[in-house]
Amino acid sequence: MLSKFISEGDRIELQSLDRKPDTLHTEEPQKIYHSRVITILSEDSLEISMPMEQTKLILLPVDGEYDLVFYTEGALYQCFARIIDRYKSNNVYILVVELTSNLRKYQRREYYRFSCVLEMNARTLQEEEIQAIEERAPLELQPNLPIKRSVIVDISGGGLRFISSQRYEPDSLIYCGYQLLKDGKRKQYEVVGKVLAVKELENKPGTFEHRVQYYNLDVRTREEIIKFIFEEERRSRKKE
Repeated sequence: MLSKFISEGDRIELQSLDRKPDTLHTEEPQKIYHSRVITILSEDSLEISMPMEQTKLILLPVDGEYDLVFYTEGALYQCFARIIDRYKSNNVYILVVELTSNLRKYQRREYYRFSCVLEMNARTLQEEEIQAIEERAPLELQPNLPIKRSVIVDISGGGLRFISSQRYEPDSLIYCGYQLLKDGKRKQYEVVGKVLAVKELENKPGTFEHRVQYYNLDVRTREEIIKFIFEEERRSRKKE
């Protein structure tokens, strides 16, 4: 079952199931560590890389129990697992984990953010355009309104982060137009985003970083964006 859905090289997020004493009565989340699948040993055990932070190895304890999320080519999968061994092989630090639950397809509100540099056109939406969107009408932009050039610095299935000389107000709805590779060709995406946060860059006065959440994004477009991210991640792994 495991080898049917998980492949060597797939990215993993690990989050401890052990609650620390100082988090028993708080909503503070456990730290998330990042790893990759090295070898599938059996249908309920696998070797994964030891997590690292910058250049420091994170020595997760044997017998520690973790919530694992696998980023595969086409979907997310989740399970619980226990570390049963750790060692070094061919200069690679390895954890052996044993699944303690069944693997299940995972839906989550958070999405993996892919770092990139993509050109984007943006502008604040007009009242008439917003009204049409609220009524679930297709996005039709009023012509001849100024468009500002921006640069996307990371993108996910839930939104994006971009840099611009234009400052957009938090909670405002903006038009975002950019191109992604789809089946080897560039495809234009025109989506609506809600500005969650904005800050001026300390080292670049007059330049603003924005975090944006997609607004009323259709399922098909979201899936295409996620597929683009998976393909770019896989291409990056091959280069490495």
